[in-house]
Amino acid sequence: MKKTNRRKSSGQSNFVKLSIFQPQKYKFKRKCPLSGKGAPTIDYKNVRLLKKYITENGKIMPSRITSISQKKQRELSLSIKRARNLALL
Repeated sequence: MKKTNRRKSSGQSNFVKLSIFQPQKYKFKRKCPLSGKGAPTIDYKNVRLLKKYITENGKIMPSRITSISQKKQRELSLSIKRARNLALL
């Protein structure tokens, strides 16, 4: 007995339906701007660098937006909190 593969012709085209749960093929990760050669050092006294990673309301921006690695994000948040404590920010 032969199996026949029939599609329903209910207006579907040849394109595969995309799902939001499928992994994306063309996803790329940006490099961390605070690691590598020539990167600035994270320090609580470097207020100009710290202001780049703070919102207008004074909150620390998440690493998914700034594309900073986890290690550097921890250092950054610690130095921001120190600068706040010393009233530099």
